[in-house]
Amino acid sequence: MKYEILEHTADLRIRAFGRDKKALFENAMIGMFEGGEYEKEGKEIKRKIKISSFDLASLLVDFLSEVLYLAEVNQEVYFKVDFKKFSEKEIEGILTGRKLKRMGVQIKGVTYHDLQIKQREDGGWEVTVLFDI
Repeated sequence: MKYEILEHTADLRIRAFGRDKKALFENAMIGMFEGGEYEKEGKEIKRKIKISSFDLASLLVDFLSEVLYLAEVNQEVYFKVDFKKFSEKEIEGILTGRKLKRMGVQIKGVTYHDLQIKQREDGGWEVTVLFDI
């Protein structure tokens, strides 16, 4: 399982999973778009992304915020990221997506509210993140 939608009264809340931090970030991105019921169409599009931040939690929020910004500006939906560089404070990579066909709800932003990133006992990772809609 890549992610699950969690109940929330007014916003979109997901829990994403990954065998490592790279998969965790990608699955959080996928959960953000699929949870918002974003639909895609057309040929694949590639976009470069580069983010620097203070720590892992901030890096995740900044990554998702930048992906959301690129999606809105370019009217695209991303479903894959190939990380060329990944550390606790910096990432570089290539996003793969398609043109936006329609969205179910507009995600206004990524929040720090109840943000939790943790490594599980089996070595995998999970994050709970809330999106303002």
